[in-house]
Amino acid sequence: QVQLVESGGGLVQAGDSLRLSCVDSGRFFNSYAMAWFRQAPGKERDFVAGITWSGGRTNYADSVTGRFTISRDNAKNTVYLQMNSLKPDDTAVYYCAAGLTADRPSYWGQGTQVTVSS
Repeated sequence: QVQLVESGGGLVQAGDSLRLSCVDSGRFFNSYAMAWFRQAPGKERDFVAGITWSGGRTNYADSVTGRFTISRDNAKNTVYLQMNSLKPDDTAVYYCAAGLTADRPSYWGQGTQVTVSS
């Protein structure tokens, strides 16, 4: 069973940084690719970043490349999203996801709100 719980969201100003965390309470965390998606009001849920089960490969949406970094600690069943140089356009609910591949996850967290003011 995969249970994902995100934390770390909040209200920040443009240019600030935030680190999101997602903990899986299940037993097979290191078997899954992990990803972060986001959904802004009135828009579809979009892929932000993904990481393979080993952490050896990552990929990012063009809009966050160079500003966001995804990482994982399999000993802690946790995946992170370090977000730097935040922009108002980054405002969204951020979701943690798990699956055999990062771009087609099977499991989702409940989401955490990130709001970036200008």
